[in-house]
Amino acid sequence: MALFKNTNISFETKNGDTVIGNEAYFQGTLTAKGSLRIDGRVDGSIVDAKIVTVGKSGKVKGDISCEICYICGEVKGNITALDHIEALAGSRVDGDMRSSRIMLEEGALFNGNCAMDSNVLKSAERQAQQQQVKTSKSEGK
Repeated sequence: MALFKNTNISFETKNGDTVIGNEAYFQGTLTAKGSLRIDGRVDGSIVDAKIVTVGKSGKVKGDISCEICYICGEVKGNITALDHIEALAGSRVDGDMRSSRIMLEEGALFNGNCAMDSNVLKSAERQAQQQQVKTSKSEGK
């Protein structure tokens, strides 16, 4: 596990970002091909996103599969990121983290297991395929 402090991270939204605002609630599987910022609440899995940012007021109850994940709020679920995961001061993660690089800032709470390896891509692809099968089956009923 690594401990770093990165003060050069910008969490401003840009055009093309998907934002779940403070008062918003989403339930189900959320597929975002670009960047996703969560300031509200998500109950369900997040798949296929490039960058996922869980803001200070954001709460995710479900698994996250993306390229890069920044956590400032709360996540109750497993996180798989192809590039890296950063849990910043004041954040809380209850679940496993798997990525090539994992960074925990002082003051971040982490309760789970972490794995840092180069096989994350295969695992993330397999997880995304399984989630798509589950979604297809539930939509077909």
